[in-house]
This record gives sequence, structure tokens and C-alpha cells, in this order.
Amino acid sequence: MDADRDILARIAATVAARRDADPSASYVASLFAKGDDAILKKIGEEATETVMAAKDGERARIVAEVADLWFHCIVLLARHGLAPDDVLAELARREGTSGHAEKRSR
Repeated sequence: MDADRDILARIAATVAARRDADPSASYVASLFAKGDDAILKKIGEEATETVMAAKDGERARIVAEVADLWFHCIVLLARHGLAPDDVLAELARREGTSGHAEKRSR
């Protein structure tokens, strides 16, 4: 498990490294070349596929779809100069706070 702890950071580094690659040779570069709409569309697709997998109760498919969703969210974060650490910091900030209280604070 320790080897997996930094996986989000490693994926984010790979996304950053491929951001300006040849779009015909890199899926990540092709998403960046197409812009926000393409990235957002992929997130919507993956979120929908995650919901469908969960409704079907297929554990392996749920894991695979959430992995796809997280990957595309990492691409979106990079597009806006953010990283998984920014999201982790926000989760840490919210930890121990009631969900109801946290929502009221927004």
C-alpha cells in the first residue's frame, strides 16, 4: 500500500509532462489541445459511467470508472494550474466538520 500512497502525485506529474506533447501521440495532450469543453465532457461521461456502474453494483466496474473519473479530474486540475494536493488540502480542512455545517459555511 505504501507504494500507492503517492499515485495521485505521480499521475499529476505525468499529466504535466504530457500537457504540451504531440496531441497525435498523447491522449493527455489531445485533451489539452481540445480545451476545457473536451475535458469537461470526459468528466461528465466518466461520472455518468460511475453512476451506472454503481447502480449495477459491479464492484470491479465501479473501481475502474472511478479511476477514469479521478484521472480526468487530475487533467482538469492541471488545466487550471492546480494539483491533487490542492484537493487533499481542502479535504483535510474539512475533516472533522459536519457535512451540514460545512455546506452552510459556503
